Amino acid sequence: MIEKKATVHWEGQGKQGQGRISTETDALKDYPYGFGSRFEDDRRGTNPEELVGAAHAACFTMAFSFACDKAGFATTAVDTSASVRLVKQGEGFAIDRIALTLEATVPGIDEAKFREIAEGAKRDCPLSKALASVPEITLNATLRR
Repeated sequence: MIEKKATVHWEGQGKQGQGRISTETDALKDYPYGFGSRFEDDRRGTNPEELVGAAHAACFTMAFSFACDKAGFATTAVDTSASVRLVKQGEGFAIDRIALTLEATVPGIDEAKFREIAEGAKRDCPLSKALASVPEITLNATLRR
């Protein structure tokens, strides 16, 4: 079993409050976030949706590379982005879509096998499973030649 940890410290009320996110690896250490970096254009901090997107893209990318290895194909370069959409829903907000975009160089693989492996990785990566309540998770996969 593997367990990873992140912590948040928040000070202040609502829109005026400010939080700081830290991870046990110190990849993030007291990294700021707040209303401005979540709902406005403040680029001095992060936000939960950006972090979910980064986590999902990282998990999916590893799952794809490992699945290629298992199928006998060596990935030489894999680039993934994740766009997480937060929408107003009633009195609150919800994530209604995550769009994954994959571009990969996988020598010797054909387009059909590439797509099969990519779709399997999207379905089977632990973050995709954890995010199963998101109504729409899409994948745009491009095999680079």
